[in-house]
Amino acid sequence: MPNALSIVVPVYNSEQSLPLLVAALSEAFTDYGAPIELILVNDGSRDQSWAVVQDLAARHAWITGIDLMRNYGQHNALLCGIRAAQHAIIVTMDDDLQHPPAEIHKLLAKLEEGYDVVYGTPQKEHHGLLRDLASQVTKLALQSAMGVQSARNVSAFRAFRQEVRKAFANYNSPYVSIDVLLTWGTTRFAAVAVEHAPRRYGKSNYTLRKLIAHTFNMVTGFSVMPLQLASLLGFTFTVFGIFIFLFVIVRYFAEGGSVPGFPFLASIIAIFSGVQLFSLGIIGEYLARMHFRSMDRPAYAVKYQTNPSEGEVS
Repeated sequence: MPNALSIVVPVYNSEQSLPLLVAALSEAFTDYGAPIELILVNDGSRDQSWAVVQDLAARHAWITGIDLMRNYGQHNALLCGIRAAQHAIIVTMDDDLQHPPAEIHKLLAKLEEGYDVVYGTPQKEHHGLLRDLASQVTKLALQSAMGVQSARNVSAFRAFRQEVRKAFANYNSPYVSIDVLLTWGTTRFAAVAVEHAPRRYGKSNYTLRKLIAHTFNMVTGFSVMPLQLASLLGFTFTVFGIFIFLFVIVRYFAEGGSVPGFPFLASIIAIFSGVQLFSLGIIGEYLARMHFRSMDRPAYAVKYQTNPSEGEVS
């Protein structure tokens, strides 16, 4: 008998695609043979998405709707839905129909091989050039926390065992990266190739700016790599300064005079000042993270939740 399944979908301005998503899930899991729940987390949508979620939850007993107080971001909404999930296996996917529900079975089959987390890696992504570039930058940032191979396969289409969430059950911060949090609970990651459908309605809400901001928050919030970079830069330019000093001394004794010219001195001062300000900026970012965490600011706040789902897919 298959494991009971919780499917978590963050919802943002997707009133048109939600009914189609539910219909596709119903078709894919009609004969699944185990309880299934769909958790739709409305992340402060500006259209009628929440009204659609309420209607779907009223018509389908296996659907639960959660309405957040405001827009917190995709990963924060996912964290909310993951914590609300009741079943043994949790699947996360987007609300734009680019993750075909039928492909979930591939993730579940791979999970049965003994892995704890399985990513659905698109065979061919249907994004723009800038979006693809930003995604690659995000994956590079993830490498420090997840390892090269795992980070390369990261996507929003993932399946994992409920036990993994115990590792971040007490996590409470406005800066959330589900992929990094999953590494707190396991190292058994895998990936399978899945189809990636073209977006049917509208355009992606994940702009280049948002992806870069998420990458920056992820690196400074879950890694000490920037601090290590600052230390490396400091060491490098200290060595550079020593060589400059030796150059001045050698020239003084060899030619009987010092290195002439204000531009040389000004350039050296500008370089070292820039490195110092860069390093101070990195330290300031970490202090800001500590400040926000000391405020105990939550990752999300729930405004309303429909009745928890029960029963089979219908």
